[in-house]
Amino acid sequence: MSVHDFSVKKANGEEIKLDSFEGDVLLIVNTATKCGLAPQFKGLETLHQTYKEQGLKVLGFPCNQFMKQEPVSNEEMAETCQLNFGVTFPLFAKIDVNGKNAHPLYKHLKQSKQGILSSEIKWNFTKFLVDQQGQVVERYAPTVTPDKIEDDIKKLLNK
Repeated sequence: MSVHDFSVKKANGEEIKLDSFEGDVLLIVNTATKCGLAPQFKGLETLHQTYKEQGLKVLGFPCNQFMKQEPVSNEEMAETCQLNFGVTFPLFAKIDVNGKNAHPLYKHLKQSKQGILSSEIKWNFTKFLVDQQGQVVERYAPTVTPDKIEDDIKKLLNK
């Protein structure tokens, strides 16, 4: 099983199969516009702009499970990300990342790379690095800023 086996909904409700990203390196992030870590959107966008031509895709999955820090509609969230942070990488419809309603993609990500104490997502901006074949390579804590992931991304892009 790989990340490419899943489908997700875009913010506009359109379903997309993740096998359309086969051959790309993915950085999958659960996001929230009202989170104190939201300035990471800029770093994620920098990675996206710097490496998109080489095959990196940053994929944002808004989540309202952590202190309700993504309380707005999918449309408003996408607009906020674009206006406040200049985000051009894909943002998908809001999902749950923990609990019984966790999206199947996130169940797979958590099973593939557990956190330090458990597999549960602890906060917004937990990041998963996925290789070109859809295998989860690394998991990063919310406090790990995008620039700290850049070397790992470069290694995968150069494989």
